[in-house]
Amino acid sequence: MTDKKADLAGPGIGDYAELEKILPGDYNSLLDPRETQEAVTALKNYIEENLCKELNLIRVTVPLIVDVESGVNDYLDRDGSRTPVQFHISNDYDKNPIDAQVVQAATKWKRMALKQFGMEVGEGLYTDMHAVRKDYFLDHDHSAYVDQWDWELVITDEQRKLEYLTQVVEKLWKVLKGSEVHVQKIFPQLKDRYPDLPEKLTFLHAEDILDMYPDLPRKQRETEIVKKYKAVFIYGIGWTLKDGYPHELRAPDYDDWVVETQSKDGRPMHGLNGDILVWNPVTERRHELTSMGIRVNAETLKQQLELTGQLDFLKFPYHQAIINNRIPLSIGGGIGQSRTFMLILKKAHLGEVSVTVWPKVLKEICKKKNIHVLE
Repeated sequence: MTDKKADLAGPGIGDYAELEKILPGDYNSLLDPRETQEAVTALKNYIEENLCKELNLIRVTVPLIVDVESGVNDYLDRDGSRTPVQFHISNDYDKNPIDAQVVQAATKWKRMALKQFGMEVGEGLYTDMHAVRKDYFLDHDHSAYVDQWDWELVITDEQRKLEYLTQVVEKLWKVLKGSEVHVQKIFPQLKDRYPDLPEKLTFLHAEDILDMYPDLPRKQRETEIVKKYKAVFIYGIGWTLKDGYPHELRAPDYDDWVVETQSKDGRPMHGLNGDILVWNPVTERRHELTSMGIRVNAETLKQQLELTGQLDFLKFPYHQAIINNRIPLSIGGGIGQSRTFMLILKKAHLGEVSVTVWPKVLKEICKKKNIHVLE
């Protein structure tokens, strides 16, 4: 059985010989490179317009770099294994320097921005976020360059419930499913070979999935679930399960994964966050589209920082703003743009829909497999 600690270490396959076996051997893209770019534009416009309609969002600008001292950059996990790109800006002959980081995600910044832009309850924002995550293994669906629709919505304390989270997830799925229908009207050949996304998501708790597959590590549990249901939302990612491990590591200072909840049939559960995962019929693998959740409040931020041994984070302005209720309660998430385009356009590799850097060995594998990676 795969080591569970290794399974938590981060995304990616970790071996190009294994990746070569995984990528399809009989691949033939349904769209040529030019058609692909046209389809990406159609999808991007549809998703952004309808995301705003469904969640009452406006588009705002988002930073590419942030000051280290702000504490708003995301570390993506709780073990410190995914560190941001950092550089020194000497500025004024080092009299007024800045130590800056390239963002890994805009999760914390967005919540601060809700106040900056004067958002009220029921109002929110989305960003066309671009980031660098240098510690990923670069495979077919992980790249060092990350593009996301990062969104955030102001909520009330009464809305910090599983039912409300579920309602928001269903609205997101409506947009994603609608985008598939929209682009297939423009490019009907996208219906030729592979099945469409299901109309509805299946909602499951991470604790339930462990009960269903107690002998499998996390990624294999997810694979079995999405094989069966094709599209799922997994609640409660970050809470330590009965086997002694969380379903996946989550940072302690944005999503709320510690709060007690209940399943529909009344069983005790944990967490107000989760992921949308789907079955990718091209790669025949699990495919993550979005991570999201109701954000920590003052109480659960302290609990999660204590559980992870990171109470020193409370010194940062972002964390102080939560503790002292200076920024709104919110729900938010990040939808992978290239991940979504890859799935809906029935592509085998992220490099077919976005331009970034790939190792020579991966480009050679793709060339042999008839996968056109953009240069």
